[in-house]
Amino acid sequence: MTQPTDIRRAADPRPLVLDVYSCSGGAGMGYHRAGFHVHGIDIAHRPNYPFPYHQGDALERLAHLICTGEIERYTLVHASPPCQDKCALTVGTNRSRGWGGTHQDLVAPTRELLDATGLPYVIEQPNGRAKIRKDLTLCGEMFGLGVIRHRNFELGGWSTPRPAHVEHRGRVRGYRHGTYYDGPYVAGYGNGGGKPSVPELQEAMGITWTDVREELTEAIPPAYSEWIGRAFLTHTMAVAA
Repeated sequence: MTQPTDIRRAADPRPLVLDVYSCSGGAGMGYHRAGFHVHGIDIAHRPNYPFPYHQGDALERLAHLICTGEIERYTLVHASPPCQDKCALTVGTNRSRGWGGTHQDLVAPTRELLDATGLPYVIEQPNGRAKIRKDLTLCGEMFGLGVIRHRNFELGGWSTPRPAHVEHRGRVRGYRHGTYYDGPYVAGYGNGGGKPSVPELQEAMGITWTDVREELTEAIPPAYSEWIGRAFLTHTMAVAA
């Protein structure tokens, strides 16, 4: 006999997104708010990640899902591959591959696997990092956040109109070359030099479920992926109509 929980699961219309290089779940939370179920993959232990996740090498796990056919459970894949030697954004995400000392470009092999899934996907990168097609560029001012945090997104297998960039209201607060500047935004990276406290960073990013600075500085604000998730659902409805 089918249990009530199984009935609810079978009737649940929400699509499933795979959050690759998931860190603490900034991207995952945005997709959740947009109406997705979320599964994560990260090589580091992430006890603050708010959704089910697999701890292990992202490329190996993605290849396994493709080979076994388990990837067909998913509707969309989001990936935020590390991309820069000795960058704070990468050290915690793939230590087993030598990050933090020797540069490795994980964007290209990640894209190759994403193409092999046959699924629509999103690749996220900071400005000035590994080369991706900049189908979208989002910043915190677009969503009324207390950070700028420009991020570029490549959309594979689907598209959406680019939103207009919003003019910034001032500077990022903190020291620059020994001079302190005030402004409406806090720096969502690093430590010292007038950087925000953890509570300030949580408020500015819209992230409440982790108080680990390293996780906060690596994350994208959930507002970004919520916008992308809603755009993707609008796109799929338009295609199906």
